[in-house]
Amino acid sequence: SLSQAMCQNFGDLHVSGPLKDMNFSIPEGGGMRFVYQFTSEPPAVSFRLTGEKDGIIDIVPKTGVLYLNGSLDWETKAMHRLQVESLDEKGNVVKGPYAVTIYVEDVNDNPPEFDQPKYTGVVRQNSRPGKPFMQVHATDRDDPTTPHAKLTYSILHHFPNPYSEMLFQIDSVTGEISPSKTGSYYLDPQKQDTFTLVVTVKDMAGMTINAFTSSADVIITVKESLWKAPPTIRIQENSTQVHPVNISQVQSNEQGVTYDLHEKEKLPRLPFSIDNDGIIYVTEPLDREEKDTYSFFVITKDNNGELVDKPLQIHVVVEDINDNPPVCQQDLTVIEVQENEGGGSSIGMVLATDMDEKDTLNSRLRFKIESQVPDRPASNMFFIQQDTGVLNLAGTSLKKQAASNYSLKVLVTDAAFQTICDVQVHVIDINDQIPIFEKSDYDNVTVAENVTVGTVILEIQATDGDEPDTGSSHIIYQVKEGDPNNVFIIETDPETNRGFVKINKALDFETAPVYNLVINATNPEPLVSSVQYNASSLTLFKVFVTNVDEPPAFREVAYNIEVSEDIPVNTLVVTVEAYDPEGDSVRYSLEGDVRKWLKIDSATGQIYTASPLDREQQEVYTVEVVASELTQKSKTAVLLRLRDVNDNPPRLVMDSPPFFCHPVSGGERAFLQATDDDQHWAYPKFTFSLVDDVNTRNNWEISKINATYAYLSPKHGNFEEKTYNVPVIIKDNGEPPLERTVNLEVSVCKCSSDNSCFIDLEREHSWPSAGQAIGILIGVLLIIGKSLFLG
Repeated sequence: SLSQAMCQNFGDLHVSGPLKDMNFSIPEGGGMRFVYQFTSEPPAVSFRLTGEKDGIIDIVPKTGVLYLNGSLDWETKAMHRLQVESLDEKGNVVKGPYAVTIYVEDVNDNPPEFDQPKYTGVVRQNSRPGKPFMQVHATDRDDPTTPHAKLTYSILHHFPNPYSEMLFQIDSVTGEISPSKTGSYYLDPQKQDTFTLVVTVKDMAGMTINAFTSSADVIITVKESLWKAPPTIRIQENSTQVHPVNISQVQSNEQGVTYDLHEKEKLPRLPFSIDNDGIIYVTEPLDREEKDTYSFFVITKDNNGELVDKPLQIHVVVEDINDNPPVCQQDLTVIEVQENEGGGSSIGMVLATDMDEKDTLNSRLRFKIESQVPDRPASNMFFIQQDTGVLNLAGTSLKKQAASNYSLKVLVTDAAFQTICDVQVHVIDINDQIPIFEKSDYDNVTVAENVTVGTVILEIQATDGDEPDTGSSHIIYQVKEGDPNNVFIIETDPETNRGFVKINKALDFETAPVYNLVINATNPEPLVSSVQYNASSLTLFKVFVTNVDEPPAFREVAYNIEVSEDIPVNTLVVTVEAYDPEGDSVRYSLEGDVRKWLKIDSATGQIYTASPLDREQQEVYTVEVVASELTQKSKTAVLLRLRDVNDNPPRLVMDSPPFFCHPVSGGERAFLQATDDDQHWAYPKFTFSLVDDVNTRNNWEISKINATYAYLSPKHGNFEEKTYNVPVIIKDNGEPPLERTVNLEVSVCKCSSDNSCFIDLEREHSWPSAGQAIGILIGVLLIIGKSLFLG
C-alpha cells in the first residue's frame, strides 16, 4: 500500500520538523514525491490535512509525512493553500491549524502557439525599410515571469528568395514584419507579387536549450506603390478661377504622414501649396511670359520629422493664351533705296515680336501696309509679304524727283491684337561712284609686340562722290589680304569717312614679325551694274613687329602632386617645364623650400626629394619654382600633398601622472587615453596591455573602455607610499601596426579630503632654494583632475 511504501522510505526523508506555518516550492510534473515530515509531541498521536488537496496532496496521519501522490500542474493551479493540525488519540486538536502553502514552480512544458495558423499581409512597392506593415502574435501557457514564456520571432524560410539578402525582416520581440533595405529597393509586383514567409516563434528567450519552437506561414502580397509623381501638370496662364485651385494629388504608402513642398529652384515665391491629403494647389494666377515652367518636390514626413518616401518631382507647364500684342522692334524703321532699284526688289524688312508662346497661333504675326505718304506717283508703290514682313518695291523704280521720302504705316496683327509700325523709305541717288584712297601706299609702321589691344596704329582716308550721308557714300574699310587671323580691325568715322586701323589681337614677334596688308574701301549700297571697284579703292600698308624680351612661360599654371610621406630620398617627384618665347635657355631654381625637403635640377626642371618627408610636420608643402633666362624670370607653385603612412607609434595623453590614495582600498581606477599623430581614415583604435613581468602583473591590471581609453587599477591593497614605475604597452591599428612601451609613473600617496595628493618633504634646517621651492610647489600641490580618479 501507499502507507507501507511511505513507511519503508521514511528513512530517506531528511527534511522534518515541528508543526508550524510552512511554504514549499515544488516544480510541476515529476509524479509522486515526499515533501516534508511534521513531528508530533505528546499527547498528539496523528495529523490531519485539509484545504486545496485536489486529490494530489495529502499527509500520512500516523507519521506526519506530507506527500504528493501525483504531478502538480502550474497551468492548472499555481498555488495550493492547506491547513495541517495534530490530533490526540480521541481525535481532538492538539496544535493547529497551521497554514501550509505549496507554490507550483513552472517548467517549460508548453510550446508557444501562434494565434492564427496562417497570416496574410499587403506591402506597397518602395515602402520604407523597417516600417511594419503587419504583425504576427503567439502566446505561451507557461509562466510569463520566466524565460519559459519569453518569445522570440524569426524568419526561417523566404519563398521565393531571389536575392542574397532577405526582402523582409521581423522584429524578434514584437513580431512586426517590415521590408528590409533590400526589399524596399527591389520589391516590384511586376516581377513578383506574392511571397511566403515561414515565421518561427521560440520560447526560452531565444536560447536553444530546452526551448520549444512553432511556425506559421505568412502570405505577403506586393502591390504597386501609391507614391507616384503625376504626369506633367498643365495650367493655363492668367486663370480667372478663384484661387487656390486643385491641380493634382499624390498619396503616400503610409497613413498619417505630413506632406510638404520643397523648392528645386530658388524663387521669390512658390505659387503652389499642398494639404494634409496630398492635394496640390496653385495659389495664384500664373504668367507664362514671366515663367513658363516650374519644378518642385513633394516630400512626406512622419510624426518624428523623418522622411517617409523618396521625394517626388512635380513638373508644371504654364500654357499660353493670347495676352500680348505685337511689338515693333524699332520705333522707326529706316530703309534706303536707290532710285534705279528694279521693280519687285526686296528693299528691307519690318521686324516685330510677340511675347506669346513661340510657334503657336498666339504669336503668329501678319503684316499689311495701311497707308503710304505721299501717295505719288501712285498709292501702292510698296508691297509687304504678309507672313514675313519683307518689304518690296511694287512694280516700278522710285524716282527721287517724284518723292525723296515715303512714310509707311504697317499694320502688324496676331489673332487678337494689332500694332502699327512706322517705316520711312529714303530714295537715294544711284551708287555710281567708288571710294578712292588718298594714297595707294601708306608705307609702313613699326610697333612693339606688347602694344595694347585697341591701339590705333594708322589713320587712312578715302572719298566718295555719291550723295552724302547715304549708303552710297558711306565707306567700309576692310583688310582684304595679309591678315588671316584678324589681328587688325578698321573702324570708320561715320561723319568724315576716316578709317582707324587698330590692334584687334595681341601681336607676337615670334609668330609673325611682318604683316603686308591690302586694305579695300566699299559702300554698303551696291554699285550700279556698269560700275566696278578697282585699284583706286585699294591701298597698301606694312606693319613691322619688334621683339620684346618676354619672361619664360610655364607649361602649367601650377603643379599639384601627391606622394607618400615615406618615399626615399632622391625620388623624382615631378618635372616642371618652361620655355622662353625668344628661344633662350631656361634655368630652374626653388624658392620657399624652408624645410629643405626638395631639390631641383637647374637644367631639366626635375624635382627630387632632398631629405625625408613628414606629413605630421606639414601635410601640404608649397614651394615656388623660378624659371630664369638672361634678363627675365617667371614663377609657378608646386603643391606637394603628403599621403600618410603609419610611422608614429601611439602615446599617452595625460595632463599629469596618475595617483592612488594611500591606503589603497580596492576598486580605484585611473583613466588612460592614447593617441598618435598619424592620419586615421576611419577611427583610431588602440590596445592597452602591461609588460609581461611578474611584478607588474601581480600589482596592476588594465581594462579596456573603448578604442582610445582604458583603466589602470591596482590588484591589491598592499602598496607603500611611493612612486611605482608601471610599463604600459600601447599598440595602434595601422598598417603595419606600431607599438610603444610607456614607463608610467604612478604615485601612491596621502590624500586630502578632496582627493588631492600630497607628497611629504623631508624637513631641512635651511630655507629651500628657488629650484627646491618649485619642486615643493609641484609636489605639495600636485592636484590631479578628479576626472582621472574614479574611486
